[in-house]
Amino acid sequence: MDCQAADWRIKMKIVFMGTPDFAVGALEALVEAGHDVVAVVTQPDKPKGRGKEMQQTPVKECALKHNIDVFQPVKIKTPEAVEVLRGYGAELFVVAAFGQILSKEILDMPKFGCVNIHASLLPKYRGAAPIQWAILDGEKETGVTIMQMNEGLDTGDMLTKVVVPIEDTDTGESLFDKLAEAGAKLLIETIPQIEAGELTPQPQDDSLSTYAKMIKKEMGLIDWKKEAVVLERLVRGMNSWPSAYTHFNGKTLKIWETEIEEGNRNMAPGMVAEVTKNSIKVQTGQDLLVLKQIQLEGKKRMDVASFLLGYKVEPDTVLG
Repeated sequence: MDCQAADWRIKMKIVFMGTPDFAVGALEALVEAGHDVVAVVTQPDKPKGRGKEMQQTPVKECALKHNIDVFQPVKIKTPEAVEVLRGYGAELFVVAAFGQILSKEILDMPKFGCVNIHASLLPKYRGAAPIQWAILDGEKETGVTIMQMNEGLDTGDMLTKVVVPIEDTDTGESLFDKLAEAGAKLLIETIPQIEAGELTPQPQDDSLSTYAKMIKKEMGLIDWKKEAVVLERLVRGMNSWPSAYTHFNGKTLKIWETEIEEGNRNMAPGMVAEVTKNSIKVQTGQDLLVLKQIQLEGKKRMDVASFLLGYKVEPDTVLG
């Protein structure tokens, strides 16, 4: 058999479901690999900002750039939406952070079912925020799992995985970018194996599962009674949204970059222990948290050296 005959199926007919930036790389990779993306399903446009202008999702913007049909159902499970999906005649549905639960009717629709690009090494970190929680929990590695979707929450059989190390300097944003890139690459490697029937789905061990609950803005509030090592991870995990924050002179102070200094001063957690030319050292429940980059309410993000040129911070000042 010659190469041309062996490669008779270059394209697979795919419906892509996704919404945020995380999903854009996978959609771009599908297009670049030559797959026939017959439609993109994404969340409806939403008003944003002071002007409440309608904003398209990142995935919709990508789809329109490639002249792909876009479908934005308020509820994907309605009979009308199901019929639209059926009309595309897709062989595979690829899902990446879509934001709605698919019914069994939808899951069973395509020939090869529905696969999900999940940003963790399942069964760890099922749920909405696996990237942030991996940092918050101090994990040394995470990754991406391509799984065959079922009706549960991230409980489907695992098809392929790739491990991504978590660096000490990784933030939620930087790890997000790494996993999006890794997921897009893994997807393109996995689809031909799905089509060829070369994969053996691996059931998840539910006893090893953990749940990554949705991140809320109030979770960024710093509790200075916690250890510095925990707070340093909070700062990185909440970067870029919602950010870790405290209060200074009645205003919100976002904390963007910190270091840990071992040792304690004889003072209460949240009290400024020392101010240097380029840092503010704060006592925590254990060790000092050294503030390196901050942002006062209504001001730009800046390093502490620049901040101290305009604001006087005395030792014994209480944050929070």
